[in-house]
Amino acid sequence: MRTQVKICGIREPRAQQAAVEGGARFIGFVFYPASPRYVSRDTAKELALMLPTGVKAVGLFVDSTDEELAHILGHVQLDMIQLHGKETPERVAEIKARFAMPVIKAISVSQAQDLKNAARYGAVVDWLLFDTKAPAGSLPGGTGQSFDWSLLQGQSFDKPWMLSGGLNVENVQEALHRLSPAAVDVSSGVERVRGVKDPDKIKAFLGAVKRL
Repeated sequence: MRTQVKICGIREPRAQQAAVEGGARFIGFVFYPASPRYVSRDTAKELALMLPTGVKAVGLFVDSTDEELAHILGHVQLDMIQLHGKETPERVAEIKARFAMPVIKAISVSQAQDLKNAARYGAVVDWLLFDTKAPAGSLPGGTGQSFDWSLLQGQSFDKPWMLSGGLNVENVQEALHRLSPAAVDVSSGVERVRGVKDPDKIKAFLGAVKRL
């Protein structure tokens, strides 16, 4: 199967249009206020309504309360929830049961031991996402740094998984020659400045994945 692509941190129509036209399967909206890619509820609502059938709107949340989730999910037409904080498997299960939506759980990786966390979430998520572990005190994602991909070589998981962390048009083909994720997730690698997507970089990234 062709590797699917998620473009995360979309905040304006031109970038979203470039992602859709280029063949992205997932569009990510960041609802974490500390992030430079944060998008307001009203803007996300408008963008999600523009998406064609077959392109999934994903809401990214970091250690959100039920009230915070309901505030967004009751207003924005999302297809999936991405949990990018320190949510436990029990908390993930609670969120999935309450909101009845597919869930992606991000696993922060810097060493082999971190992959053991994936097994703890396998029974309660729909997708796993492996991202670079951010330094203490920094934002949980969008670092622009890759982790050691060899940690994932030879690994198998009960659920489909996405590769994230430092991907860009220069290295995504190498990543996909070495690994076989169901999808790749890119954010900072398709930006012209931090938090601002570049439509041309989005199309180039999608093109690089398609050429494989």
